[in-house]
Amino acid sequence: MKKSIVLGIVLSAFIIAPFATNAAPDTQNCQRGFLSTSYSTEKEVSPDTVEVSIAVKTEDKKSMQEASRKNKEISNKVYEYLKSNINTANGDYIKTSNYNATPVYTYNNGKRFFDKYEVSNNIIVHTKSIDKISSLIDKSIAFGATNVNSLNFSLSNKDAQCAELLSKAGKQIKSRADVVASSVGTTVTGIKEIRTSCSLNQRHVAYGYANMKLMRTNGMADEAAAPQAATNIESGNITIYANVDADFYVK
Repeated sequence: MKKSIVLGIVLSAFIIAPFATNAAPDTQNCQRGFLSTSYSTEKEVSPDTVEVSIAVKTEDKKSMQEASRKNKEISNKVYEYLKSNINTANGDYIKTSNYNATPVYTYNNGKRFFDKYEVSNNIIVHTKSIDKISSLIDKSIAFGATNVNSLNFSLSNKDAQCAELLSKAGKQIKSRADVVASSVGTTVTGIKEIRTSCSLNQRHVAYGYANMKLMRTNGMADEAAAPQAATNIESGNITIYANVDADFYVK
């Protein structure tokens, strides 16, 4: 359920009167006073999109080729499962954000010693099926994924939500400007300048899962070890903030 919260109204007003000058004004607007107002509002909405970063890390003491082979084997299983459980027609997608293969060294008394070869494949899953995200994570781990690095909830219709809030703020700011202008014996005749902003706080969940057991066994996962129940992940709400500042000509 959507909930609307209106922030306190920040309202300031001042009248700038025409002043004498030896030079003739360039335009009629130079002789007009103006009134400044500001209005802010916010509301909470439920996110409709989630993006999770899932990584597969493998290692081998003797061969980079073997570390790569292990990674490919696990990554293919994870990719296959994820692709079959997202809806691309709804804008869902999967992509590789980073692939890294490197030797790892340790240091002792200023000397470098070779330790192992390590391969990392980072997979980004972007989906509107928020209700599936727990099972997507748990099953990926069961197939051998070793890390869940980030989990972010957001809105796909931010522009529409912002348009609604800015329209509301625009009407309120004009109404307040009329009230203030009338109270000092003048009238709003037009807009000198208007400034708007809209933002939202995308929810970041610090999931930070690292399957150390799988890493120690070079990522070879056993599907039988999959969790019996999906991890509970709450999407919460996202707050959208909108603000309008305007200068109105008065007469």
